[in-house]
Amino acid sequence: MTRRNPVNRAQRRLARPPRERFATRELAFDADGDTCRGTLYLPGGDEDPPVVVMAPGLGAERSFGYPAVAERFADAGYAAFLFDYRGFGASDGDSQLVDPEGQRADYAAAIDRVRRVDAVGRGLVLWGASLSAAHVLTLAAERRDPDAVIGAVPMLDGRAIARRRSGRYLARSGVEGVRDQFGHRFGRGRTVPIVGSTEELAAITEPGTKRKYLDLVDRESTWRNETPARSLLRVANYRPVERLDEIRAPTLLLAGTDDAIVDSEAVVDAGEALSRGTVVTMPADHFSPFGDDFEGAIGHQLSFLKDALDR
Repeated sequence: MTRRNPVNRAQRRLARPPRERFATRELAFDADGDTCRGTLYLPGGDEDPPVVVMAPGLGAERSFGYPAVAERFADAGYAAFLFDYRGFGASDGDSQLVDPEGQRADYAAAIDRVRRVDAVGRGLVLWGASLSAAHVLTLAAERRDPDAVIGAVPMLDGRAIARRRSGRYLARSGVEGVRDQFGHRFGRGRTVPIVGSTEELAAITEPGTKRKYLDLVDRESTWRNETPARSLLRVANYRPVERLDEIRAPTLLLAGTDDAIVDSEAVVDAGEALSRGTVVTMPADHFSPFGDDFEGAIGHQLSFLKDALDR
């Protein structure tokens, strides 16, 4: 998980902090009877650092560009716990089901686990990107322990994203999702690509996104570009935008003006509902904050954390 040389095409030119600037520790935790696994990044020399709890975006594993973010948090004095959901990566199972409710439960279990690490302080930051940003925003609406929240290129409204696609797409996704919902119980499940072309029935179909997504895939991963078709129904019905006014913690929404998946203007509008919100737009697409636009994106996040946590 901490391989540096490099793990994907998109991050070959990133400057990574020296390895001696942080330590790593592998952690496992129970989530409804299954085991999730992750890596805890610990800054050197800082006592009781706040911890940033992190998980991947839609259909991804934690190795897909996210270690570079966790390393920068650790280099800046924050602990970071980056984990895989059930069904993905090093965690139990390989279904690759995208289930928002179950993935939020994994986040909650990850928070409970990292709270038991003596080397970590009480400060808690919830971090997510794309679909995982939706998870942390929903969790922040439900909980009172987060001290700050970061949502990068946040998927705020699955219904709005689905409606921007064709009527044919909506009809096909509904049919395939329902077939899988019932068929998988009898061994007749159906899958769709996680990321595909505009003509494919996939979870992500926007122009230009397939290559950019795949460029973040760890070259040694056993990840498959597929998810059960019922994932389409669960994502399309996921609307964290409706709960933003319940969040009390300082919250950063980082939007890309060239994002083909999440409309940056919709993110700006949604930020009006946050009582302690900061919305930053930058010239980036949905995936470039982990590649070509990494430095600008991580700079905004570190500046926000410094102010939000008064460090």
